[in-house]
Amino acid sequence: MAWNEPGGNNNDPWKNRGGRDQGPPDLDEIFKKFFAKLGGKSGGSGSSGGKSFGGIGIGLIVGILIAIWVISGFYTIREAERGVVLTFGKFSEFKDPGLRWKATFIDNVYTVDVKSIRHLPSSGFMLTQDENVVRVEMEIQYRIVEPYKYTFAVTDPDESLRQALDSAIRYVVGHSEMNDVLTSGREVTRQNVWEELRKIIEPYGMGIDIVDVNFKDARPPEEVKAAFDDAIAAQEDEVKFIREAEAYARAIEPQARGSANRMAQEAQAYKEQAILKAEGEVARFNELLPQYEAAPEVTRQRLYLETLEKVYSNTSKIMVDNQGTGNMMYLPLDKILDRQNTYTAPTKNSQDTLEGLRQSQDNLQNQANSTNSRTERARTGRN
Repeated sequence: MAWNEPGGNNNDPWKNRGGRDQGPPDLDEIFKKFFAKLGGKSGGSGSSGGKSFGGIGIGLIVGILIAIWVISGFYTIREAERGVVLTFGKFSEFKDPGLRWKATFIDNVYTVDVKSIRHLPSSGFMLTQDENVVRVEMEIQYRIVEPYKYTFAVTDPDESLRQALDSAIRYVVGHSEMNDVLTSGREVTRQNVWEELRKIIEPYGMGIDIVDVNFKDARPPEEVKAAFDDAIAAQEDEVKFIREAEAYARAIEPQARGSANRMAQEAQAYKEQAILKAEGEVARFNELLPQYEAAPEVTRQRLYLETLEKVYSNTSKIMVDNQGTGNMMYLPLDKILDRQNTYTAPTKNSQDTLEGLRQSQDNLQNQANSTNSRTERARTGRN
């Protein structure tokens, strides 16, 4: 049953008895009663309770505020970060990773990631030294090495670095020719941009270290792209032909060196052959000299016959001296020809070696000895 319905005994939630609808009580009165119960003693007077509550309440509030201030000072620095601590706006120290505490409203901490590698791209149409337009795209990789300088040296270090990168690229491209930027000079352009960027950011002291510069792309405007594609293809063909020529040179050079060494060895062998042959002739003449001095006519005749024998040994004709006799002579032509071939073949096959030369000299000596023997026998038979 509702409190204001008939028969409700006029009991309202606000405890207004006696049928007087006075409305809700004053909030100040409610809080005053509450604090009086909290700070007062049972049966004590209101004035003594108010004074006691005032002291305890202020201490409690102060304690709560101090606890909040202490708790609010705890913070965490991650592994890849370093903390820069400012005390009343002045740098005081660096903080390493871990759970740290600072005095709130006194110290300010700025955390900076010093281990991650950051990327910053840049691109745009640029004018080259030979008054051509190219679109160049580059990207740098950098990291922070000095957190304090990175935080306070410039207002926006990332934006300053981006503008410095644009300036470096435009300066280098503006002092380069278009073909160098598009083809063979890309590495040189990359290195020059790196050096120029370092020179630009060094006076600012931003605490940044440039790790690498990547030359992503460089291309001419779309209107002339086809012509430049043909030019690049021609340059690639030129490089390919140069490589093929170098490969052919590397393949043919060992053969030429081998041929040269073979010719040198053949020349050396011919030289030794000629020297040995000359030495053999000298030795032969030295052996004949005493015989010639003892019997000049006989020795001369013997040399003549040896020479004829040597000459006729290379022909198929046979000379027979049948003057003064009418006897029928039997000549074993097949054996004579076989012996002639036996003498001729080893000589021809072994002319190019030292052993062949010695064998040839031995054969000549044997032929001379056999000729001398036949000559002596012929003279003895005539006598």
